[in-house]
Amino acid sequence: MTEPHTRPDLPDASLRSVGELLGDVTNDLSTLLRQEVALAKAELKETGDHAKAAGGLFAGAGVAGHLALIFLSLALWWALGDLLDSLGWSALVVGVLWALVAAVLAMQGRKRMQRATPVAPRTVDTAKDIPDALRGRETS
Repeated sequence: MTEPHTRPDLPDASLRSVGELLGDVTNDLSTLLRQEVALAKAELKETGDHAKAAGGLFAGAGVAGHLALIFLSLALWWALGDLLDSLGWSALVVGVLWALVAAVLAMQGRKRMQRATPVAPRTVDTAKDIPDALRGRETS
């Protein structure tokens, strides 16, 4: 059996009062919780920075894509109008096509959103270890 781990820089625990020991536990727990909060903040900031940059790029792509769709839709509307001899019916066909595309994209987006992972996964993992650490169990 192994000997209990002792630190030579600390006084003998048997000479300390219960109040001192409780104060040390409280300080250690407070430090642990502050570190967990700091880790969560760092992870959220990193995630936020990436999301901000991606959001700007997506916004630019969205504007360009929107303009392209408008002009391509107008071209399709005009071409169908020549084929059907009716701009009204061709506009309806183009509108229905875009409604179908919107419905498919919305369903795909909903499925993806349901599979989203939690934010700050490392913080979630380390926070799960706190109760075991308080009970004196080692975590892996």
